[in-house]
Amino acid sequence: MDNSEASGYRRAARWTQDNVIILALIVLIVVITLINPRFFSINVLRDVVLQNATRLIIACGMTFVLISGGVDLSAGRIVGLAAVMTASLGQNLEYARRFYPNVGDIPIIVPFLAAVLIATILGFFNGYIIAKFKIVPFIVTLGIQIVAWGINLLYFDIPPNSSQPIGGIKRSITWLGSGLISGIPVIIMIALVLCGICWFILAKLRFGRNTYAVGGNQEAALVSGIRVDRTLIGVYALAGALYGVAGFLECSRTGGATSAYGLNYEFDAIAACVVGGVSNTGGIGTVPGMVLGVLVFGIINYGLTFVGVNPYWQNIIKGAIIIAAVGFDIRKNIRRK
Repeated sequence: MDNSEASGYRRAARWTQDNVIILALIVLIVVITLINPRFFSINVLRDVVLQNATRLIIACGMTFVLISGGVDLSAGRIVGLAAVMTASLGQNLEYARRFYPNVGDIPIIVPFLAAVLIATILGFFNGYIIAKFKIVPFIVTLGIQIVAWGINLLYFDIPPNSSQPIGGIKRSITWLGSGLISGIPVIIMIALVLCGICWFILAKLRFGRNTYAVGGNQEAALVSGIRVDRTLIGVYALAGALYGVAGFLECSRTGGATSAYGLNYEFDAIAACVVGGVSNTGGIGTVPGMVLGVLVFGIINYGLTFVGVNPYWQNIIKGAIIIAAVGFDIRKNIRRK
């Protein structure tokens, strides 16, 4: 093999490594389509995106956290608390088992603001404790996860609800999760708009550049004049706000809520981000890559169920994909260094 051939081989290998997620997505679609040709359709793609719209929003928040060099294990339980808060304040007056039977009609903005506010506060506490007390994010967010779940259980158990599933959500809320505009689900449009905003923040604003700098090297960021503590607090508060929006939309999509909402959502978000090229060591990642990661896991979940694969095997396949993605991520980081 001469030098030109060797150089071409190395370029091809690097291109394959850098675009492995796109190649994996194509291969996955082709394989599932060969097994069942009905899978390759616009309706299936819409269903996949519809089912993962709230996960896209959660993964947006997780993208900021991972790029900053952290991790957030509280995301799922914060989403669940936001969903329950939305459901409790967004019921129809005619519903027999109202959470607040003596309160009149509540405007839709109230449950939305309540969900986003409680989630943002919990996210702020994540960032504040991490930044000010220098405790590793894994421990802090695990603690906030338990706190959020405890708050959810206590709130969910308030009489007369007494831990019963909350239903009877008003149409103005459920429309956001099931309504259409020109044939496109509203919830998908909201998710894509939020993804666009997050891309703009990371790619164009100083806060985004600071997030990359803090995740790449905190000491160097501090020396260069970046307020690392403010950046971290802002990252986790922003992530919390996005979890709140996701919780609100999860309630609107399902038409209700229980205290079980949000279980393990953070692991799906972390996995999708890592598969989409967001480095688990910080400083690297993009919103478009994250979107591809969410689509990969959405297609895995939907596609494998579509062709009748045992759910237990689905977990094994997803776990193997996560391990492979982290392996490729490490190799890319070593090559760049």
